[in-house]
Amino acid sequence: CGNGRNLIFLAENYGLEGIGIDVSEKAIEQAHSRSDALPISYHVQSIADPIPCADNSQTLVIDMMTSHFLNATERKQLIAEIGRVLRPGGWFYFKTFLRDEDRHAERLLKESPAEEAGSYIHPRIGVAEHVFTEDEIHTLLDDEFFIHKMTKSHKHKFKGKAAKRRNISVYAQKAG
Repeated sequence: CGNGRNLIFLAENYGLEGIGIDVSEKAIEQAHSRSDALPISYHVQSIADPIPCADNSQTLVIDMMTSHFLNATERKQLIAEIGRVLRPGGWFYFKTFLRDEDRHAERLLKESPAEEAGSYIHPRIGVAEHVFTEDEIHTLLDDEFFIHKMTKSHKHKFKGKAAKRRNISVYAQKAG
């Protein structure tokens, strides 16, 4: 959840209650300080750990640029956990890096490959980071979710050259 920005927006504008998860204690402290009066609880933990929610209890789950730090097994476990906590018909919003047509990703994969295919060691923080293909996203989600829409960034190029990382936003709904 980082500093809680998305949860705070949803609580303030739509009256939603929320649960934020982040591995960083500092991020959770910032989120707490920004949302004291709102119906949001926070947990310091990895998103690879079980989500502290009851089965079929959530209407919306957001993965905003986090699961690319997980390995393949952890990503599958996370998707299963999201499927467990979402209500039938609940929504999953997923934003991550997209490998397709991303020159930076291809360079990083070549220069600093990690053990897992499609992953590299991030040059600044020294941890493995996965970059998804659109086909891989379908493989990961299609058993649990119906993908309504995928929106790919197009501002990753400037004058025909790579300018910044390409990303994709996925709007998916739990079957049922």
